[in-house]
Amino acid sequence: MKLLRYGPTGQERPGLLDADGRIRDLSAHVPDIAGDALRPDGLAALAALDPASLPLVEGTPRLGPCVGAVGKFICIGLNYADHAAETGAAIPSEPIVFAKWTSAITGPNDGIEIPRGSSKTDWEVELGVVIGKGGRYIAPDYALNHVAGYCVINDVSEREWQMERGGTWDKGKGCDSFGPLGPWLVTPDEAGDPGSLRLWLEVDGHRYQDGTTATMIFGVAEIIAYLSRFLSLQPGDVIATGTPPGVGLGQKPPVYLKGGEVVRLGVEGLGEQLHKVRRA
Repeated sequence: MKLLRYGPTGQERPGLLDADGRIRDLSAHVPDIAGDALRPDGLAALAALDPASLPLVEGTPRLGPCVGAVGKFICIGLNYADHAAETGAAIPSEPIVFAKWTSAITGPNDGIEIPRGSSKTDWEVELGVVIGKGGRYIAPDYALNHVAGYCVINDVSEREWQMERGGTWDKGKGCDSFGPLGPWLVTPDEAGDPGSLRLWLEVDGHRYQDGTTATMIFGVAEIIAYLSRFLSLQPGDVIATGTPPGVGLGQKPPVYLKGGEVVRLGVEGLGEQLHKVRRA
């Protein structure tokens, strides 16, 4: 299934993308693509529905973040060997964990806002993992059973605030508009192998990132198991799993967003995002 949320900001309704690429309304069956709807039994109930029996949504409504009521937005840093190399960083011996604030979450085609005072706003296409079955101390062999689905994430980052202003990475990661999710949440049966998906990102038509999850240092199962040692994972938690090479910081000389650009990105089988960049 491809699950989604559509409508004005803050008023999104749950939906499903049918085989013809049309949005079907799920409001009669779930209040949102969130919480209990993402548990295994909730997803099974949605999968049993006949999409043709669901109301057809007319027109082209705005797509919201594909998951609502996100409790935790957890990110993994330097998780691609080739990305670590381009930044001059050592290969981490265990996952680097940081957070994005949930107020950063936006829809897949909403704009990216460069914060006031920013000079180094950057991009990062990432595979997103959404938790369906919660738990702690999850064994790696069973970790993928805890996944509700996968989505596209742009881990927008302000590099000066992340790396040069003291403190943790979080300062440059959680600004408003820095966490677009979607366009849809693709359930594992349709998403394919999360360890062999192509990711790409373009700015004004120039392709900067073109990689594959095959070069991830820590795979999805390992990441879930690792995180569950330190915190309880809950339905609707979102994990951004890292980015391949080609970020602005890694260019020679570095290239950053200034305002006015169009950023387009996608993950194989999970859809695309399109953002117009503006200054606050």
